[in-house]
Amino acid sequence: MTENQAVLARPHAVIVQQGKVLDFIDGLTQRNETPEEYVRQEIAKSLVREYEYPKLDIAVEFVLRLGSRKPRADLVVFHSSSDHTQDHAYIIVECKSQAVKADDRKEGVGQLQSYMAACANATYGMWTNGLERYCYRKVEQRGRVVFEEIPDIPANGRSEEEAERPRFDQLKAASSDALLFAFRRCHNYIAGNQGLQKPEAFWELLKLIFCKIHDERSNDEVQFYSASTERHGVNGPLKVKQRIEKLFSSVKADYPTIFKATEGIDLNPGVLSYIVSQLQMYSLLESDIDVKGRAYEEIVGANLRGDRGEFFTPRNVCRMAVAMLDPGEKGLIVDPACGTGGFLITAMNHVIEKIRAAELTKWGGNIERAERAARERIKRFAETYVVGLDLNPNLVRAAKMNMVMNNDGAGGLFQANSLKSPATWDEDLRTRNIMGKVNMLFTNPPFGSKIPVDEPSILEKYDLGHAWAYDKATDRWSMMEAVQKSQPPEILFIERCVRMLKPGTGRLAMVLPDGILGSPGLGYVREWILRHTRILASIDLHPDTFQPHVSVQTSILVLQRKTEDEIAVETAAGRINDYNVFMAVAKHIGHDKRGNVTYVRDERGFEIVEESEESIKEYEDGRPVYRMQKTHRKVIDDNTQQIAQAFRKWLSEQD
Repeated sequence: MTENQAVLARPHAVIVQQGKVLDFIDGLTQRNETPEEYVRQEIAKSLVREYEYPKLDIAVEFVLRLGSRKPRADLVVFHSSSDHTQDHAYIIVECKSQAVKADDRKEGVGQLQSYMAACANATYGMWTNGLERYCYRKVEQRGRVVFEEIPDIPANGRSEEEAERPRFDQLKAASSDALLFAFRRCHNYIAGNQGLQKPEAFWELLKLIFCKIHDERSNDEVQFYSASTERHGVNGPLKVKQRIEKLFSSVKADYPTIFKATEGIDLNPGVLSYIVSQLQMYSLLESDIDVKGRAYEEIVGANLRGDRGEFFTPRNVCRMAVAMLDPGEKGLIVDPACGTGGFLITAMNHVIEKIRAAELTKWGGNIERAERAARERIKRFAETYVVGLDLNPNLVRAAKMNMVMNNDGAGGLFQANSLKSPATWDEDLRTRNIMGKVNMLFTNPPFGSKIPVDEPSILEKYDLGHAWAYDKATDRWSMMEAVQKSQPPEILFIERCVRMLKPGTGRLAMVLPDGILGSPGLGYVREWILRHTRILASIDLHPDTFQPHVSVQTSILVLQRKTEDEIAVETAAGRINDYNVFMAVAKHIGHDKRGNVTYVRDERGFEIVEESEESIKEYEDGRPVYRMQKTHRKVIDDNTQQIAQAFRKWLSEQD
């Protein structure tokens, strides 16, 4: 057993000291938690999880000999099963913080190339700062060493040709923040090299992501690629542009509600070729939901966050709400303020996992047959039972993109004012006939006094759009004929969402500002809720839940709509029946007010790392297989899933 093998074989119960990060390669060394270290650890994860190089063949901070100097290379991949010596170096990776640019005299790509030149058998190199990434192949031309820029370094056991134009079974599911890095890189490259403003650059990137997904979903051979010979000159980039424009024509035909027939890809061939080269190695369809969600939300949030109280619901809050209500395959799921689709995608994938598990059991573990059967069920479910509405057309467009990237369902998204009469909605939405038919509703409506609803034609249609009077003697509120001058949208959304639910069984989970639950002047809102629904749960969210974007104290209210008969009986009795309500406080939300991830610490303040296994999808001879892969990760300080589990247990114990 070598020294490295002995290190990897040791137990992995590790406490990480404050300001340190656990090295991904050896699982024991604690390194200073710096911006550069963050990039290095992310690239190390990619080398193992995406490029499939064994940890035993990778060294961190490997000492090189360059004349009298002994610099340390960030990451070195050695030829398989060889000694870790400079002569056996195969790939060298240099990682920098975002502050260091590629043309930096000391730490730019020139540093990487000097390291590659000093290693006789180092064929490939990568330089990255998280935003920029450059890959090189060392070749000898006319007796001198030169460095050719290539789209990507080859994966373990793969040839250069396969890196240039991969097969579908060679595409890699993005891990950790790899896709986030790629999206940032592409977005910034478009903005910097095409002369577009960042929002315009975002839409161009969106078109290319659509092309990538269409290629994965519809073609037998990869068309979304850019070989190193097509990155420069005139003819090469034009070939790439021709391939991508053909893909985009198919995309426009498939998604006429997202892209107009006259739209084109407004990028010059050189920029387009670069962007394609940065995305071609990934399988967007196979990448983890959270990996895609994190990458997509950052790039959307930087460009589309509006002035109507729009902000993302954190994914862990979405997961908690969905796990609490546990939607099924045959139930209509709606979000009337869907934004970019966070709740809907979480709910859709919750159901999809159930479908896949059922088919896998049904077909006795035969993955190919199970996935084929599951695809049909998933398609029916996504097309029929997932509906989202939003007033902002750009958010709807972005949500459709998000849906397509996460198993589709884009056909159920509509641009509409959810608070207006359904008679004013487009015909396609009206034919969905969602009022009073919804089984599960998840939403985080826009709220705030700065965006009031003041149209009398809308307000008069709502009980909560009217003025209410309070009778101190009876401690009851009663609705007046007069209509309010204006109402914050979240108050009207409460009523609209309840009216959408199926009487007696329909349930919703809704994010609301705490003022609605406690403000004395809004007692009529609480009374309306009590009259028309049964409150199943109230979850008090941490003050930092929506930080760093907005500071607002919120709760999630879980309601079940009463039938008209139940309301009539309670009205006649003059009292609302007593029942139990589940209540919890989300004290740990997984991030701080700056948006930085927070981790569980021991009594000394050190971060705790745990070993876990995750299922990884791979291909053997073109056939899909699942393998378990061990990984070490810090424990995120987040109790939202425990709350969901406790609620499900509590609910099962109710009558």
